[in-house]
Amino acid sequence: MTLTLAHGMYAIVTVSVIVIMLFRKGIVLPTLLGTLLVASIYTGSLVGGLKAVFNANLVAAKELFSIFLIITFMVALLKSLKDLGADQKMIAPVQKIMVNGHIAFLCLALITYVVSLFFWPTPAVPLICALLVPAAVRAGLPPMAAAMAVAMAGQGMALSSDYIMQVAPMLSAKAAGIPTAAVASKVLFLSLITGLTALGITYVRERKNIKQPNYAPNLSLIDSMSNDQMKMEEEIKSEVSAASEMFVSEKERNRWGSIFAVVVPLSMLAVMIYMFSVKFSGSKMTGLEGGDGAAFIGGVAIVLLVLASVSFGRLHAFEKISDHITDGFVFAFRAMGPVIPIAGFFFLGSGDFASAILSLPVDASKPAFLFDIVQSAQNLIPQSGFITGFGILVIGIITGLDGAGFAGLPLTGALSGALHHGTGVDPSTLAAIGQMGAVWTGGGTLIAWSSLVAVAGFCGVSVIELARKNFFPVIIGLCVATLAALLIW
Repeated sequence: MTLTLAHGMYAIVTVSVIVIMLFRKGIVLPTLLGTLLVASIYTGSLVGGLKAVFNANLVAAKELFSIFLIITFMVALLKSLKDLGADQKMIAPVQKIMVNGHIAFLCLALITYVVSLFFWPTPAVPLICALLVPAAVRAGLPPMAAAMAVAMAGQGMALSSDYIMQVAPMLSAKAAGIPTAAVASKVLFLSLITGLTALGITYVRERKNIKQPNYAPNLSLIDSMSNDQMKMEEEIKSEVSAASEMFVSEKERNRWGSIFAVVVPLSMLAVMIYMFSVKFSGSKMTGLEGGDGAAFIGGVAIVLLVLASVSFGRLHAFEKISDHITDGFVFAFRAMGPVIPIAGFFFLGSGDFASAILSLPVDASKPAFLFDIVQSAQNLIPQSGFITGFGILVIGIITGLDGAGFAGLPLTGALSGALHHGTGVDPSTLAAIGQMGAVWTGGGTLIAWSSLVAVAGFCGVSVIELARKNFFPVIIGLCVATLAALLIW
């Protein structure tokens, strides 16, 4: 294998990206410059490099746009349910089940996991914390334990697998050059091992702090909420109330809200059961694997979005549904926008995408910068599946230090596709391990400057203390999951 100057530049930029992540800086700028430098050197032309920078982002956008769509429609659906008050009605009955702190801990974790699996934690956590955490605290659960349960179940266990929307598995799989379904099934298993281990350790450590239930009104958690949070909740209520008066009566809104509070969970449950039944029935049907599975749940979300918008807006539904979809797109691009240039750089390192990015002729040789580098250094890399697996885990954790769990998935996926040769470990296994490390760290369980801030704020606890308490259970869970993956697969 003969390495060129372009290979050397690709290796330098990749190492630089990892180092920059260690200093908690954004990596969009270095990946854009890296794409320009590598492409310019390989083509021998600055013009070719400039074209490649644009093409890299275009190729990444094409490959990942389905991700933006599924996020858009799920967020739009949640906003349409908020108009009807159905979002609150869906989980309000759980409050009655929380008879003590022990059951409250279990309920918080379970409900957070299920809701976050379908809607993602970012839009789901405010709803759960506003409705369920005060009830859990009145039942005797300490606010810190409640915050740990919400963070680990939602921003850890649900987001790291992302089994329903399959945004994260798709990012990892595309970078590794393997089917999405291969990563999705494994990462679901690993997320459950990590989550159950972390939650189990948390419960054992925090159970001594659980108190007797106290339902006195003045002991509600809302007393400890920040003024900003209470103002935000009042603004949301006033906005919803004002919108309701414009379109439907309060009585009609409550009626439709109650209907959709039942219809939506049943629809999502039916989708999940159907997807699992197809997967485990031994059927040869492959229509719900990878991106098609996301398309299926997205189609269901669109139908529910239309029905909810019409129920709330009547003739105003024409404008209302447009607003919800616009809000969904804004949320999607805020969450995933920076991933496009990052993915573009690592797609450049893959032989599957390099030709399109570099505008090479059809019959030209296809460079695979990352694969070539790893293959050339194969003799220097220990031929051990355990070293490789835990190495990918550490790299995943490092990529999560910037507080954006998905930003590092193109890197861990690309490395998984290149490092599996000679180790005996399937690339889908390595990609799943790297995804676990990246999302559990940056998604909002270990990093205080991530979305963990929102969980801490809603629960009225210190985000630094919450991150510190999460560290031991989460790291143990990740190690146990990685060990299980290497032993099983």
